[in-house]
Amino acid sequence: MNPVDSTLASVRLDVWLWAARFFKTRALAKQAVEGGKIEVNGAAGKPAKAVHVGDALKIVRGEERFEIRIDGLDERRGPASAARRLYCETEASLAARAAEAELRRLQGAGYAKPPTKPDKRARRLIRALGDIDAL
Repeated sequence: MNPVDSTLASVRLDVWLWAARFFKTRALAKQAVEGGKIEVNGAAGKPAKAVHVGDALKIVRGEERFEIRIDGLDERRGPASAARRLYCETEASLAARAAEAELRRLQGAGYAKPPTKPDKRARRLIRALGDIDAL
């Protein structure tokens, strides 16, 4: 399977996002586009918008933000290695994502997971603490 199909001039945005493995299903890709999480060449995209090689995309997926350039088009979802060849992420985007990941890692460093599951008494105390909010 050739990941970069030269016969395609354009592909729907939601299909390309699914094929490039940014979203697990095409429906999720469509929801993200309709929710304003995807920009195509600096403008809000629509699910049926045709994307071409060379277009710039800004993708927000949860806490991650990607700035990419489309290098190939495909309507079929293939292996991750083939999907990775469909786009090129900018250096600024890579650096920003690495910095955010490091920040999240450092924020979680102070949390110590309990060594065991809470026993019956501890579970009752936890539930009682939760009931304080209900008052």
